[in-house]
Amino acid sequence: MAEESFQERTEQATPKRREEARKKGQVPKSREFASVAVLLSSLFTLYWTSGFLMSKLDNMLIYYLENLKHHTVTLTTMRSIGLTGMGFMATILAPLLLVITVVAILSNFLQVGPLLTLEPLMPQLSKISPLQGIKRLFSLQALMEFIKSLFKLTVVCWIVYSTVSKEMGHLIPLLHMNPYQIAAFIGKVSFEIFWKSCLAMILLSVLDYMFQRYDYEKNLKMTKQEVKEEYKQTEGDPQVKSRIRSIQREMARKRMMQEVPEADVVITNPTRLAVALKYIPGQMDAPTVVAKGAGKIAEKIRNIARDHGVPVVENKPIAQSLFKLVEIGQPIPEALFKAVAEIFAYVYRLKGKRVRG
Repeated sequence: MAEESFQERTEQATPKRREEARKKGQVPKSREFASVAVLLSSLFTLYWTSGFLMSKLDNMLIYYLENLKHHTVTLTTMRSIGLTGMGFMATILAPLLLVITVVAILSNFLQVGPLLTLEPLMPQLSKISPLQGIKRLFSLQALMEFIKSLFKLTVVCWIVYSTVSKEMGHLIPLLHMNPYQIAAFIGKVSFEIFWKSCLAMILLSVLDYMFQRYDYEKNLKMTKQEVKEEYKQTEGDPQVKSRIRSIQREMARKRMMQEVPEADVVITNPTRLAVALKYIPGQMDAPTVVAKGAGKIAEKIRNIARDHGVPVVENKPIAQSLFKLVEIGQPIPEALFKAVAEIFAYVYRLKGKRVRG
């Protein structure tokens, strides 16, 4: 672990590392993208529903002016007036709030996809550690946030100044206009400031998202040792896997040896190879290999066969062909039928059995 801390993170994150980070809520996401999406949707919602909003404000104003003389200031009447005002405001703000909510959810969904985790909300000591706080304060992420804030402040101030300066000549005539004309002028200037600010925010959000992707990939990189350790955890330790395969081979060998006493004949090479065959007329289409082996395994097959009275026949070509071509539990190929049939005929004559087929 000490060596691991000094290794450089040069390897791309593995799928497992990415999945674990995603479960913890660590995903590349730009807050500026969501902000500009909400700002644009609010702007266009206000633009397209401006007539509806003005009519509702008129209705609210008319209602209060017409009924003001009928109300006395008491706790009951104030509660009634307040509830009525809340109803008016809910009707006025409902379209805007609905659009903002949908766009805020959608903008985050488009960036990270379906993700629901409470991991970022869990208490962590690193979040309250002074040392970690200082590190975050002077990190690349903090520098980027400072640059973004400075950029937004500078750009918005410049847009407001340039737009208002251009409209300065229209301010004096406002003194002779009615409230609707004044409201229309303010709305036009505000709309121009908003959409120019949105254009700047779009550029900022694109740059911010690219940075967030870069920072995310950089923080997710792994050392060579981490990749090796993860591979061991995923695929299993090679030594453990080798041991498991060894045990499995030993168990398969024991099961194979248990079949040798039931075999009809063992064909040898004469000493290096041994193949045990079994044939049950009426149940098998052809003799089947129940055991085979080379070297010490072949010697053990021969010894078990002799101990249980299974005939051992020496036939080098047949033994080699069966060992190479036929797996345990499979019938012999048709090309060897005649040669094997002769061996079985010989074995049956030794046992005094009648040769079939």
